[in-house]
Amino acid sequence: MWGGTNDRDAIEAIRASIDNGVTTIDTAAIYGFGHSEKLVGQAIRGKREKVVVATKCGMRWDSPVGSDPWPQKDESGKDLVIRKNSKPDSIVWECEQSLKRLGIDVIDLYQIHRPDVETPVEDSMRALEKLRQQGKIRAIGVSNFSQDWIKRAAAVAPLASNQPPYSILQRGIEADVLPYCREHNIATICYSPLERGLLAGAVGPERKFPPSDHRSGHKLFTVENRQRIADVLQKIKPIADAHKASFAQTIIQWTIHQPGITAALVGARNAEQAEHNARAMDFSFPAREFAEIRQAFDECAKLIAK
Repeated sequence: MWGGTNDRDAIEAIRASIDNGVTTIDTAAIYGFGHSEKLVGQAIRGKREKVVVATKCGMRWDSPVGSDPWPQKDESGKDLVIRKNSKPDSIVWECEQSLKRLGIDVIDLYQIHRPDVETPVEDSMRALEKLRQQGKIRAIGVSNFSQDWIKRAAAVAPLASNQPPYSILQRGIEADVLPYCREHNIATICYSPLERGLLAGAVGPERKFPPSDHRSGHKLFTVENRQRIADVLQKIKPIADAHKASFAQTIIQWTIHQPGITAALVGARNAEQAEHNARAMDFSFPAREFAEIRQAFDECAKLIAK
């Protein structure tokens, strides 16, 4: 889905991130059908005390039970079906599997990956709270939850975080989810702040994607939108250049300083990219430049949101 990866590079990227001050590693059982958790486990060996390990449950590829069946293929090309399953017994079972794959005694942040409409979120939260009281997890999080689902979850057990998509191009959570989380002291850990490389200037309008790459059908990756984004990046280039920053570092810096954003999850394919991303914390824009960067993307963001 992401154009392939290399295990050694992935492990080195995680280790380089930690060595350069990154404090949270986020993964999920569904990523690589367990493979990602195993890689994270290898990468943090000897560095466990330096990081918050966050993973997710509720997306099963190995069970016929669950909602919203999604046909997929595994890495060998075998057909399988992914289902959302946040039933209490499934959460407990998944937690044990994740602990084994990660090679750790406790998961720092355990998150429901996506809402499971067939399971009351209250039941899921009770199961997670029991795991927390047992010492299997330290904190409970959710991912891709609406404001209503967050309210229901938080009414049952302490909710530490929500993980939504958020970027300077896709700001939907600013309407309700982000203000609500800010008001109720729920962390917002945003994913896709660089929009899969678009905002790093790494994917130009001329790039071609194979059908298996999820970007081939994504609305942001039409040739027209890629050109729009490339044009806006040129508008903010003077700001980036003034701070000796790349586009990626500029966008990471902007994202992490938006009110209510606790952390930005930024991917890296290798150690060089990981170190480069971490350097986005080495400087800060004045308030005027944060506003100028937002304004530069306003029209583009509105067009994409239609």
